[in-house]
Amino acid sequence: MNYSQLNSYNLPNPNQETEPPKLTWIILGAFILFTAAGTAAGAGSLVRPGYVLFSFLIAIFLYLKHPPFYVGFTWWMWFTTPLISRLIDYRSGFDQSRLVLVAQYLVTLVCLHTFLKDLPKSYRQGGLPFIIASIGLAYGFMIGIIQTSPVTAVRSLLDWLVPIPFAFYFFMNWRSYPQFRKIIKQVFIWGVLFTGVYGIIQYLVAPEWDRFWLISTELKSFGDPEPLKIRVWSTMSSPGPFATMMMSGLLLLFTSTGPITIPAAGAGYLTFLLTLVRTLWGCWFVGLLSMLSAIKPRLQMRLFMTLLVMVLCVVPLANMEPFSDAINARLQSLTQLDKDDSANVRQEIYAEGIDKALTNYLGTGIGNTFIVDDEGKLIPIVIDSGILDTIFTLGWFGGIPYLGGIILLFMKGFQSNAATRSDSFMAASRAVALGNFCALPIGSAMLGFSGVVLWSFLAIVMAAQKYHAHQKSLQNQFHQLY
Repeated sequence: MNYSQLNSYNLPNPNQETEPPKLTWIILGAFILFTAAGTAAGAGSLVRPGYVLFSFLIAIFLYLKHPPFYVGFTWWMWFTTPLISRLIDYRSGFDQSRLVLVAQYLVTLVCLHTFLKDLPKSYRQGGLPFIIASIGLAYGFMIGIIQTSPVTAVRSLLDWLVPIPFAFYFFMNWRSYPQFRKIIKQVFIWGVLFTGVYGIIQYLVAPEWDRFWLISTELKSFGDPEPLKIRVWSTMSSPGPFATMMMSGLLLLFTSTGPITIPAAGAGYLTFLLTLVRTLWGCWFVGLLSMLSAIKPRLQMRLFMTLLVMVLCVVPLANMEPFSDAINARLQSLTQLDKDDSANVRQEIYAEGIDKALTNYLGTGIGNTFIVDDEGKLIPIVIDSGILDTIFTLGWFGGIPYLGGIILLFMKGFQSNAATRSDSFMAASRAVALGNFCALPIGSAMLGFSGVVLWSFLAIVMAAQKYHAHQKSLQNQFHQLY
């Protein structure tokens, strides 16, 4: 039985190659040239809105003409747009509005078309998690409009909303799973290499545009604007999202072979450690254990060998000056959490947040970052937990459906499935989803880029399950006929 025979019965071919037309490369080249020229010329007033508009139009074109490439373009927009914003600011002056960062949201929301069109009929196909989560967000948005203003609520809604339509896009287009698998592997391998190398340069050199941005924003938690004193965030907006991207990419690297895998792993693991995000170090380990337990013994052995090679490459680098001081100090803090200021502050915030969240039944609403105390004063909300933040913002009426949607996706994705043992990418996607899910109790991993990763890889696992089930069904039909 071969794929040409199977395709006569409409069985998707996982080896099918799909390459974007030359016009796509021409358009992307023009986009890069426009951004580079406008940035170099210091034409911030032109390049900022131009970048947002140009990227949005490209996303629409790719969405309609070449969906897998639209997915890749969207991931790259999240990886690189913050760096482009800093470069434009360095040449044209700091922009308080952060207009350029809107581009990554608009590009992702292009697939809102699929979401609005197919959500009502997705229930019979297993789309209940997306439906109830959307209901929760709709409730929180309405409360936010009442408590704040439409503009504030809409701006905050972007962080909550963008992960769901993008994930739903994978879920509804499960027949394209082989193409999505290919493009996502390519994007994350090259993304780990590019952002990893830049992160090392950022730590060693502290480029002027990064120092300018750090001084302008006055963000003390990112370190000092000097070489060897920066807490690496590479091309992204902060160490947290960058660590999320790197954790996910490093898990996906285990499914890849090729000449750039080892260099990407070396740069990736080193910068992952230099983010100093201990939570996601632990989440990576949990994801790795999940992946090991999900695949066949033959693939487990290959993964062990890959891990050994990566350890042999990374450990010497991590113990080499000038990297070792920062990394070792952070590692040692794991055994002395009672003396760690960051951990102590987080514990206090969490303890206070539990009472606030559990007693705020209606929720403060999306975009509302203040509560009124007994004396009528506005108190800023600081809850460093995705679960408590969800309950506090969306209330019981919105938070339970929203978290219920994530949990339902998680449960369906981790049901016993024989396909996971032979599809290493599916196993890696489950590991990525689990790693990000484990970050929810101690970080808002459901918002912005982190949320895109969490929801998307949960949906990719669901798409893989549907694809493999359909493939098996068609194979059975073929055998019955012959």
